[in-house]
Amino acid sequence: MRFLYSSAITFYYLSIRIAALFNAKARHWHYGRKNLFGKLNEVFREHYASAKAAPVAWFHCASLGEYEQGKPVIEAFKREFPHYRILLTFFSPSGYSQRHRITDADYIFYLPADTRAKARNFINIVKPSVAVFVKYEFWYNYLHELFVRQIPVYTISAIFRPDQLFFRWYGGWFRTHLRQINRIFVQDKTSAELLQMIDISNVGISGDTRFDRVADIKSVAKPFPLISRFAQGRQVLVAGSTWPDDELLIYDLSKSCSKSVGFILAPHEVNETRIQALHEKLGKNAVLYSEATENNVDGKMFLIIDSIGLLSQIYRFADLAYIGGGFGAGIHNILEAATYGVPVFFGPNYHKFREARKMVAGEMAFSVANSEELSTQVNELLNDEQKLKEISARAADFVQQQAGATRVIMEEIVSVLK
Repeated sequence: MRFLYSSAITFYYLSIRIAALFNAKARHWHYGRKNLFGKLNEVFREHYASAKAAPVAWFHCASLGEYEQGKPVIEAFKREFPHYRILLTFFSPSGYSQRHRITDADYIFYLPADTRAKARNFINIVKPSVAVFVKYEFWYNYLHELFVRQIPVYTISAIFRPDQLFFRWYGGWFRTHLRQINRIFVQDKTSAELLQMIDISNVGISGDTRFDRVADIKSVAKPFPLISRFAQGRQVLVAGSTWPDDELLIYDLSKSCSKSVGFILAPHEVNETRIQALHEKLGKNAVLYSEATENNVDGKMFLIIDSIGLLSQIYRFADLAYIGGGFGAGIHNILEAATYGVPVFFGPNYHKFREARKMVAGEMAFSVANSEELSTQVNELLNDEQKLKEISARAADFVQQQAGATRVIMEEIVSVLK
């Protein structure tokens, strides 16, 4: 089975090399791994040159979203084990491309292809003392090499569904790897029960570390004087991580709202083409954040955020939030808004997100199918101060009550490493 798996991985990587000829993301993915082992050798040869070299803790995330999920554990690990060095790897360019913003890792690399030879080479070079994989990341050759060397391995904030290969008749080889992980920390009881059905007992229910992450973000209020000026004296809707379909709804909504309502839009993609098209659509009523001044934000209905890394802090200026992605593959992070006690709206494709289902059931979040539904529900809340206040309080309480996953995870890791 390992041969078939490794062959499939090799074929997958070859297909990406071909796709790199036509697709920008595939190109970043492929060329970002050029001479990867040469770079790894250079860095870790120097790291281990001393007889008293610091041990290495390896954290792996698929992309930037999983990094945000793992960040509370990385930070807690650094506090508990300050003598360790943190190696952070990414599978996707969306994470690795933001490495200049990441301050809690000592070394940041792409993850080499999960073939037997490359996994063995990577572990031999890095020599991690512990490995932590976030959410959905299961790379079986890497896991095998870690198990052979008896290096502690953890999976955190995991979610399991009945349609995953672990629960299929042919999933025995994959289940074997799950049983050898030191502890699989899952987000909910449903995941734990699914694993119990296939005799996986090394499971802990910790909850979702994203709740800890957004609570941390909320506790550090960065100053944004121009956004504060834009929001002053008006009700504000922040539309975060939006795509063109979402922005059409926001544009229609703006025509039904009072002229005093302000809209802050932070598109998921901030390339020049996307930003220019959005600016042209919104017209003279819009100003780009990069061009905003104390004078030109006054009287504008739209403020377009044309830079990354600000959205999670900007939600604190919101009375309501709209989260993009619900008319595509699925919604983006709703907890960043909810932690500030902001009711959220999104499109219909939210059901695979546990927190979204819970917030909809608790009437803290609202799914809309079209412009009419969004306009009706938003205006109803903006015109009912008491109802808005009640929903806001429920949203903030929901996030606060779900926090604590990082503590549960770290108690286990500390008990093993110490």
